[in-house]
Amino acid sequence: MGLVGTIVTLPFAPVRGIGWVLDKVRQTAEEEYYDPAPIQEELVNLERARSEGHIDEEEATRREDELLRRLQEISAYRAQQGAGPGP
Repeated sequence: MGLVGTIVTLPFAPVRGIGWVLDKVRQTAEEEYYDPAPIQEELVNLERARSEGHIDEEEATRREDELLRRLQEISAYRAQQGAGPGP
């Protein structure tokens, strides 16, 4: 883009900048949402709470099923994105 093109499109620079920022925010949010580490940590904490008797077996099983479904969702998303399975 030459000097004339730069001058003509200059009024749109803030819009492009906002678009770039919104894209970065979206990417960061997706990375956090699809990060398996917090889910894995919660599974460990759930097992600890179960073994220490802080929650009953029925509640632990229900919560474990939810967490495992979430991990499957993350794996499917990462496979779709080409990132492969998580760490």
